[in-house]
Amino acid sequence: MDILVVDDSAFMRKIVTDLLEKMPNIHVSNAARNGKHALKLLQEKRPDLVLLDVEMPILNGLDTLKEIKRLYDIPVIMLSALSNKDVTIEALALGAADFVEKPTNIREIQDEWIREFYGKIKSIHAQNRRVPRRVERVERVETSAPAIKERSLPARIQAVVIGASTGGPKALLKVSQSLPATLSVPIFIVQHMPKGFTSSFAKRMNDESAVSVKEAQDGMPIEKCVYLCPGDYHMTLKQGKISLNQEPKIHGTRPAVDYLFKSAAQMYRRELVGVILTGMGKDGAEGMREIQRMGGYTIAQNKETSVVFGMPRQAIMTGVVNEVLGLEEIGPKLRQMVR
Repeated sequence: MDILVVDDSAFMRKIVTDLLEKMPNIHVSNAARNGKHALKLLQEKRPDLVLLDVEMPILNGLDTLKEIKRLYDIPVIMLSALSNKDVTIEALALGAADFVEKPTNIREIQDEWIREFYGKIKSIHAQNRRVPRRVERVERVETSAPAIKERSLPARIQAVVIGASTGGPKALLKVSQSLPATLSVPIFIVQHMPKGFTSSFAKRMNDESAVSVKEAQDGMPIEKCVYLCPGDYHMTLKQGKISLNQEPKIHGTRPAVDYLFKSAAQMYRRELVGVILTGMGKDGAEGMREIQRMGGYTIAQNKETSVVFGMPRQAIMTGVVNEVLGLEEIGPKLRQMVR
């Protein structure tokens, strides 16, 4: 996998390059000091992935991303500081696959940051690598109808829970824009995202949708609106209220989808719908299992419309999915359920 690294800091370019070159089957094919330089390099050679700094002179990350998405079909991961959170959310809405929050001290990078960084690179690599035709056929068989548990939607729905990771922000914006201004039930969302960025993302969804979207707070009474879990907290539901905690990470992440799904299944039982959207890893599959065990209904995004088919695929292969839909179908389906 060839990667183009774009950052105005020579030191940051070196750090990122050194980390990437330690990964198997990963090669930094080129490096650029700004967006204009990056676009020139892309004319000469097409990498498999672009790592793109948000804040740069001459041509910034956002304008560079727009040009990349207009001209090429290349996944882009943004390199962002917390101070650029609004611009980062804009980049995700424009089609960036994901973002990595820059370490606060680039001279002493923590192992946890490196693990997260590697995980995001690997997920894009796995999603975009070419596989032999025979393997593709096997994968289609593995993720087709035999693993789907057909079941009718509950006659009455009391709540919807949604989980997402890589590619989730753009997918969630599309879903939220399909929802009516007035909901008949609450919707709870866990999107893997660091602390600080979720408040900007909740505001973005609220501004661009008819429905009311709030970043969840501990002790909030549950109303009929959309709640986004804040970064660095798990969200659970109990006795008509939202509860936030900082219990250990599961699947390497906090927030984790499984915490929300399992608690919602206990609270709403057969009157709950769970949705797994694009994302790397396996978070959400056990939660979907609990939703099914309690009689609820489960939906997974299909491979064709997922940026990374990790989380939906794991749920499908675990046999805990009732329906597989494309992203363009999920929003209208939810709209029918909640209006």
